[in-house]
Amino acid sequence: MRILGIETSCDETAAAVVEDGRLVRSSVVASQADLHARFGGVVPEIASRAHVELIGDTVAQALVEAGTSLEEIDAVAAVHGPGLAGALLVGVSAAKAIALATGMPYIGVHHHEAHLYAAFLEDPSLEPPVVTLVVSGGHTLLIAMEAHGRYRVLGQTVDDAAGEAFDKIARFLGLGYPGGPAIDRLATSGDPDAIAFPRPMRTDGLDFSFSGLKTAVVLHVRKHPDDDVADVAASFQAAIVDVLTEKLLAAARVTGIETLVIGGGVAANSALRARLLDVAVRGDARVVIPAIALCTDNAAMVAAVAAYRLAADGPTPLDDAAVPNLAL
Repeated sequence: MRILGIETSCDETAAAVVEDGRLVRSSVVASQADLHARFGGVVPEIASRAHVELIGDTVAQALVEAGTSLEEIDAVAAVHGPGLAGALLVGVSAAKAIALATGMPYIGVHHHEAHLYAAFLEDPSLEPPVVTLVVSGGHTLLIAMEAHGRYRVLGQTVDDAAGEAFDKIARFLGLGYPGGPAIDRLATSGDPDAIAFPRPMRTDGLDFSFSGLKTAVVLHVRKHPDDDVADVAASFQAAIVDVLTEKLLAAARVTGIETLVIGGGVAANSALRARLLDVAVRGDARVVIPAIALCTDNAAMVAAVAAYRLAADGPTPLDDAAVPNLAL
């Protein structure tokens, strides 16, 4: 079963071919980061127009790298939510056009569900139940995957997502866009213990809050403008990583699930990955950390989910709409 996946939910135009839901034959991502950098964030209209320009070549390249053709593809899938409305429409329309022209099934995929499956591509032997931390620019979620297609949201952000906080603090510090990677790079030369930033809601349930941390960083820098920016970045990053790691371990204790996985763009953060590797080495839990290319938005995870969705639910009707606020 070879599935062509398409991802256009935000500012990455991506296509991939995945076999049997686990084996990545190709994964192509056309980044728009340079287009949005001067604005300090994603501009929806620019993102949508870029998707239109890039989608055809991206799909074609994915097929070439997979050594296959549309005639050898069994189904086509696209993220139909959540995301930017105009951006979602490009990917969904492309996938539906391919389905209509070829007669192959179309599967609409939830973006968060796709991030859950990045770990299954990293470790094809992985099976539920798992607790997943999905952490990105728009979302911070703790999800118990009890079985394929059966999820329980354990916690979520009550204000800013972790990735959003990274981007806003990076912009405040003049580090540019995208903010997460910029802070990650700078933090390697700073002292994570230099500044005692707060750890909001650290031991208070499984929900997250990063707005207060963001404010604390801004107030500290205004009060201490001569502090080393690298120390500020490292201390801020350490606060976020502490909260994310402790909440994930708390979720494992609450559910009794012993396998932990991460997904989403912030899962590429080197400090978070190192901390969770320590958790695994200590034997506190089994931890599956996807490759960085599987953490950021990509279409391989979309095709992986689609294999399970097609088997469980059958094809998605072609009149199914893109839903920017689609719930899991």
